[in-house]
Amino acid sequence: MLVFPNAKINIGLNITEKRLDGFHNLETVFYPINLTDILEFVESKDKTIFQNTGLKINVSNSDNLVLKAYNLLKEKYKLPELNIHLHKIIPVGAGLGGGSSDAAFMLTALNTYFELQISDSDIEIYAQQLGSDCPFFIKNKPIFAEGTGNIFTTVNLDLSDYYILIVKPDIHISTKEAFTGINPAKPEFNLREISNLPVSDFKKIITNDFEKTIFKLYPEIKQIKDILYHSGAVYAQMSGSGSSVFGFFREKPEIPKAFKNYFTFLQKPK
Repeated sequence: MLVFPNAKINIGLNITEKRLDGFHNLETVFYPINLTDILEFVESKDKTIFQNTGLKINVSNSDNLVLKAYNLLKEKYKLPELNIHLHKIIPVGAGLGGGSSDAAFMLTALNTYFELQISDSDIEIYAQQLGSDCPFFIKNKPIFAEGTGNIFTTVNLDLSDYYILIVKPDIHISTKEAFTGINPAKPEFNLREISNLPVSDFKKIITNDFEKTIFKLYPEIKQIKDILYHSGAVYAQMSGSGSSVFGFFREKPEIPKAFKNYFTFLQKPK
């Protein structure tokens, strides 16, 4: 079974309050993009083996989300041992949801291949056990997310007329760093209404609360955003807690020379 787990970007990100359990409530919009990993499995006559090529994920088997997804279903269904191969293309620690996507696609691929007949709603429940944004990749459509990023409402957002350029510097941002200096507050603009807002107005209205802190800690990331705007982006923003930055363009952009040492991906209009 061969599948292609895709990435996502966060359009806007507002930290609205700190919860009693120590986590934070947030509001954001998840939007799927065409940047993909490659995930394949075949049945094995021996024990289950996981192989990783491309970008290294550097996690133990106990923390490996693909294996967690497999073991989660294996606990309830009679699944055979597998040879699993993940060719990693989506950058790790980028705010693009690559690990969550790999896990979600593993769940849906197992469900399809072994004809487990698990409903989408039940697959989403399994996915929730693997990570708050994993369920997004089950239906893989633009959504407004709230709570800890686990409560979804569909939004009618279509960016298929735009070029989307993703830029990822070699910077890893910890969760602790990202939340340094965050002061939770209700935003002036409700991201649930994003489909009513012209993309040309995103720059004036939609913000990512993490940028204020992250840009001070890593001016290089702010510079990427500035270069995207200088290159003609209609809107540019850091995705999630970083470190990737994306820009929306009406015309095909030239990749700036300043990005030559960075990971870049350009999604073309449909």
